[in-house]
Amino acid sequence: MVRKSFLLVLAALSASGQQSSQVVKYGVKVQPGPMDSVLLKDYRPESSLVVPETRVEKARFPVIDVHTHTSMSNIRTPADVDAWVRTMDEVGIERSIVFTGAIGDDFARQVELFLKRYPTRFQLWCSIDTRDIDDPDYASRVVRELERCYRLGARGVGELTDKGSGMQEQPRPPGKRLHLDDPRLDPLWRKCAELKLPVNLHVADHPSCWRPLGPTQERTPDFQHFNLYGKDVLSYEELLARRDRLLARHPQTTFILCHLSNQGNDLAALARALDRFPNLYVDISARDYELGRQPRFARRFLEFYSDRVLFGTDMGREKDMYQMWWRLLETPDEYMPGRIWWRYYGLELAPSVLEKLYRTNALRLLNWN
Repeated sequence: MVRKSFLLVLAALSASGQQSSQVVKYGVKVQPGPMDSVLLKDYRPESSLVVPETRVEKARFPVIDVHTHTSMSNIRTPADVDAWVRTMDEVGIERSIVFTGAIGDDFARQVELFLKRYPTRFQLWCSIDTRDIDDPDYASRVVRELERCYRLGARGVGELTDKGSGMQEQPRPPGKRLHLDDPRLDPLWRKCAELKLPVNLHVADHPSCWRPLGPTQERTPDFQHFNLYGKDVLSYEELLARRDRLLARHPQTTFILCHLSNQGNDLAALARALDRFPNLYVDISARDYELGRQPRFARRFLEFYSDRVLFGTDMGREKDMYQMWWRLLETPDEYMPGRIWWRYYGLELAPSVLEKLYRTNALRLLNWN
């Protein structure tokens, strides 16, 4: 009887609302109008907010960008490298770590392209061999290739990526894939520790990728091109669990988890991982939209873990991209446009934190010899 009465009340309220076509929300009457027919994809509100805008041409301290790619930066010729160095000079990038994604002859060509001409401006990291992973000699083969790349000039390994379907070159069914914690890779991680080669890992992706596309998907439509919902991949939680097993099994190896370990939406959870694993570090690459929407909490996080976080971009090599980062990290500016539908708020990091983030941590952690 109570349930029936409740439903009757709801029905009466609904009928009343239909008759008046008005709803009072927080003291304001909301009623139908021409905006009701505007589609989300067409909605482009022009803000009337007037706030200070700070343009930071050059970073406050010399910067080491620990996360760049030859592919994303569209680097193919010596002229491309020259242009990149000019941009680096203009915005304050002292050095860039380049993830070549290469082994073998491809890596040798990258060495020729970058290090022969700018040996002090770039550091090259190699990839690993993920072919024929079922061969009995796979583990020894991958270590031999790492040693060869090291002799050529590789000073790190990565970015190695597992978004749930493994790292192997060709698609494989579950149970046949090469995931980051696969025992076949244990000799590789041990060799990285021996050679003092840090490893950059991309584990999982933004957790919203495992949610269905629809009206509650927070990154729609900006990132709808990449979605894993319903696909035959490991869950977000399982990937983080595998990350933890790897970190625990190889405490002597330095692992840098890029993109805030894809936990920028839950910095408290990332903090627990940093507390648990002394060999874990993170870079902030491509997570401007996570830091910018929680400026106060992000600032406290970066202050507390100031020795464990490195600066990286992973967003190309355009001048205004770098300057967007300087504005986000160095200023108190509010309501800044970014790469997603929500706005950013500046973190105004203290100089001591900025210097560690920009440069000091990278100098301490990375193999520059």
